[in-house]
Amino acid sequence: MADLSFTIERVEAEKFSATPLLLFSLRMINAEQAQRIENIELNCQIRLEPTQRVYSPSERERLAELFGAPERWGETLRSLLWTQIHVSVPGFEHEKTVQLPVPCTHDFNIASAKYFYGLNDGDAALSFLFSGSLFYKNACGDLQIEQIPWSKEARFRLPVAIWRDLMNAYYPNSELLRVSAEIFDRLNDFKRRNGLLSFDDTLHRLLRNVEVDAT
Repeated sequence: MADLSFTIERVEAEKFSATPLLLFSLRMINAEQAQRIENIELNCQIRLEPTQRVYSPSERERLAELFGAPERWGETLRSLLWTQIHVSVPGFEHEKTVQLPVPCTHDFNIASAKYFYGLNDGDAALSFLFSGSLFYKNACGDLQIEQIPWSKEARFRLPVAIWRDLMNAYYPNSELLRVSAEIFDRLNDFKRRNGLLSFDDTLHRLLRNVEVDAT
């Protein structure tokens, strides 16, 4: 039987992707060196671990929408599911390194985007939980299937700067805000009626009107 260990060694942004994509380098080592692995159908659940770092006052303020008031974070700060991915790993003898492609979003309706946006610097702690099916041959040459237990996992700290550089490459000096079709139609009508050239101008006009009314 195979005995695999998993390590995330590094992360980099995919330079030639149509959408934002991070590549995590996953190294797998089989402790049973005499046992060749024919194939792995690997599942990976990636979770954000917010309790594994400290936060500045400005970060606490921005993350209040996600976790509630900072004084309650002892109860509300919990692990968050980021994404789940699947990769097919070709055969190897002792060790193998593969890339885990992780799509990234700038949609602020998604918890992971809110979390990364709320961080000024430092690292975001991640946990990688592995499962799936492992194929190998026994001494008689018969193909065997073994399930990878959920206890197999790896830890990694993603530099916030890598996330920000990735987002800035695809959305330079901009943020993505999703609104309902009704709200968009109303914004678009306001923009057209007032002869505004962009939605930035439209939102600026509306915010300025609110600020004037509040004074």
